[in-house]
Amino acid sequence: MTSMAEILKKDDFKRVELLNLVTKNGGMRNLSLEQLIQLDELLRKKDYSNDKKAEKSKQKLLKQINIEIYKRNDTAIWKI
Repeated sequence: MTSMAEILKKDDFKRVELLNLVTKNGGMRNLSLEQLIQLDELLRKKDYSNDKKAEKSKQKLLKQINIEIYKRNDTAIWKI
């Protein structure tokens, strides 16, 4: 049976791994649609309420991720 601490460690590791890909040249383009969705879910789970600056950065990044997901799902809109 997997403990909650092990799940958190896996989630934290994956979240950091995806964030590192975003910070490299190319930004969101470094991630596949599936990775963007996964990063969105992992960021939403993470609680930054004890750090205002981190929470603000999280919200900003979530907006950017949602825009990128939207662009990739509705490419016809962007070809106008």
